[in-house]
Amino acid sequence: MAHQSDLIADDILAYLNAQENKSLLRFITCGSVDDGKSTLIGRLLWDSKLIFEDQLAALEADSKKVGTQGGEIDYALLLDGLQAEREQGITIDVAYRFFSTDKRKFIVADTPGHEQYTRNMATGASNADVAVILVDGRKGILTQTKRHSYIVSLVGIRKIVVAVNKMDLVDYAEDTFRNIEEAYREFAKDLGFEDIACIPISALNGDNIIDRSPQTDWYDGPTLMHYLETVQVASDLKEKPFRLPVQWVNRPNLDFRGFSGTIEAGSVKPGDEIAIPASGQTSIVDRIVTLDGDLEEAIAGQAVTITLKDEIDISRGDMLVDVKSRPDYADQFEAKIIWMHDDALLPGRSYLIKFGTQTAGAQISELKHKVNVNTLEEAAAKTLELNEVGICNVALDRNVAFDSYVDSRGTGRFILIDRYTNATVGVGMIDHALRRASNVHWQALDISKKERAERKGQRSCVLWFTGLSGSGKSTIANLVEKKLHSLHKHTYALDGDNIRHGLNKDLGFSDADRVENIRRIGETAKLFVDAGLITLTSFISPFRSERKMARDLLEEGEFIEIFVDTPLEICEERDVKGLYAKARAGDLPNFTGISSPYEAPEDPDIHLDGSKLNAEEAAEVVVQKLEELGILDVWFPEI
Repeated sequence: MAHQSDLIADDILAYLNAQENKSLLRFITCGSVDDGKSTLIGRLLWDSKLIFEDQLAALEADSKKVGTQGGEIDYALLLDGLQAEREQGITIDVAYRFFSTDKRKFIVADTPGHEQYTRNMATGASNADVAVILVDGRKGILTQTKRHSYIVSLVGIRKIVVAVNKMDLVDYAEDTFRNIEEAYREFAKDLGFEDIACIPISALNGDNIIDRSPQTDWYDGPTLMHYLETVQVASDLKEKPFRLPVQWVNRPNLDFRGFSGTIEAGSVKPGDEIAIPASGQTSIVDRIVTLDGDLEEAIAGQAVTITLKDEIDISRGDMLVDVKSRPDYADQFEAKIIWMHDDALLPGRSYLIKFGTQTAGAQISELKHKVNVNTLEEAAAKTLELNEVGICNVALDRNVAFDSYVDSRGTGRFILIDRYTNATVGVGMIDHALRRASNVHWQALDISKKERAERKGQRSCVLWFTGLSGSGKSTIANLVEKKLHSLHKHTYALDGDNIRHGLNKDLGFSDADRVENIRRIGETAKLFVDAGLITLTSFISPFRSERKMARDLLEEGEFIEIFVDTPLEICEERDVKGLYAKARAGDLPNFTGISSPYEAPEDPDIHLDGSKLNAEEAAEVVVQKLEELGILDVWFPEI
């Protein structure tokens, strides 16, 4: 390795001790595409002489083969490790690198500049203390510069370096630098940054990276390295209330029961009193166990196992907290959400939400507004698209413990996961709990769902008919209800058109409105099932996620998905309402099957081939299936 230290050869233990006692700074580089982020970090590694000899040889060879500097050293290749990155000359994934100087250790995250990879940038920023935002001196402040700055402010970074790069390409002009500095400070004045340092640099030539450049004798501020070595970012995590999300209940034998996890905030000692928000129970810390022996104190960032003096029911997902300063424990909160998926956020759609070791079901109950990253103005919106940021109310299916993100990053952030694809679709920072519904509780009723259904001589359930417009759903559902009525069964039909005359008359046909339409129907159908009825619903319900959401509202066996599988051309031939013709003419936007997608069921409970069965035959198939499932069993009360 090219980096030299006399202590390595003379006293390796002293060298390692010196490294251990250095402070650590985590920072990211971000900004618009091709602003020179990878080149800057490569230059820092090069000038810090922390490059292995084989890396140096490979860099020289790669610079000649795929470099962008005409055969000269291309420092960006030290970071751009993916083949696609080297072929395109861009950063795609987040690259983490470690380096050190005599004064400090560093972990730097090189984040991508392309808008489509903004989600990767947000990931890299989540644990950083400082953000180095690069600006191309030729282009000035761009939209992506503003977007990254706003995200940096959202994730809690308060120290900013604006590195105006490629000054060599603008003749090191002071006016160019000052204009960019003024424009950035004006844009960022409301972002809450504590310190903004603007530095003119040339990452390629090394100007103002390590040493002051003679080309910018008009600049009297610090070099980039001097700033990074001296900036004060002392963490206050140890001073915050104690928080330990339980990752694992450690039970190797009958004599030991400990709760393992990483301390997110605060500190803890044997003898401290802790609480569990979910149950409200309290206990005293008995031991703090690690592989290296018991500790007298553990602080934020340490992974430990804690034993308690009392036997308390604690499981993965619970949190051990300071008894005198407990987190919120609620099922609703307001949060800022960065949307990270090509499919838009749709209020009312059911997602999974993950807070550290806790997982719950969640819906965006209200999208209050989204933020224009150019002006920071708030704008009304029904959805969030990829890379957009919104202020949302989030409703969960159960209470969870959390803090506001400002108070504790580790216990105040979350990710949203698509229930169907299991993809991470959003990341959020909690502002505060919503307590408006804190006085709303489930009311215990003496008559149960089972008793209501048995009195009617049946099992209650939902027959969920889905298919394209014109597939025959409503006709078949109507015939099924008539057959059930003739068998003295108690039913109720919820038809798509009828519902839109009343309960859902305020909804349109956008994707967001369709999601809300099905959410309301699912909740209504659940009430009818609770009343003991066989409930028939006839809706296009085009999205698998919403059909799954409706299924998840009910108990096992109560949701019967019936796919009326009629080809599009047959549906168009029927076109009783003339809807397909209007959609083809462009007069009916967001029409399922034409301008809006229909996601067919992959494994429906009942599959009806609309090209082979007429409505009467299809209805008979459904009734026979209900008999096989025991839905129509007659119950006689005991005498």
